[in-house]
Amino acid sequence: MKILIGFLIFVSLTFADTQKLVIDANNFETNDVKGISVFTGNVKLKMGKDKLNSDKLEIFVEPKKKSKSKPLNYTATGNVNFEIFSNTKHYKGKGDKIIYDPKKDEYTVIGNGYLKEITEEKELFGEKIFINQVTGNAKVTGTKKKPVRIIINIESDDK
Repeated sequence: MKILIGFLIFVSLTFADTQKLVIDANNFETNDVKGISVFTGNVKLKMGKDKLNSDKLEIFVEPKKKSKSKPLNYTATGNVNFEIFSNTKHYKGKGDKIIYDPKKDEYTVIGNGYLKEITEEKELFGEKIFINQVTGNAKVTGTKKKPVRIIINIESDDK
């Protein structure tokens, strides 16, 4: 429980001036020894303008005895969909599993990944998609059976 309280204090101090982290779920449990908090059932996360919905969300922190523990990553599974904003881009997407690394400010979509870049009207499909919120860059990898697919709407010059 100390880790959870430390995590919540860290989050509130970190985002005090700019944004709040809000998580709603049907169930919550924490394990201080392992440094994990688990939210299940209709999970809805909101941080600033970013949103993430899933069946399960795990937040991993360093298992310390200090009152402040920084989150190492967030892992969402089950019916995962999201909407995120970078400095220059706006994305909507979904996948089997989403991992957010707060140190890198990077999302990784794993399994049946779909990403729609709203600003430039591009759609990406792949087995693994990386999105960096700072740079707005995305990288997509596929497999032999499921290659990367990109769909771009191109305006014609027909007059």
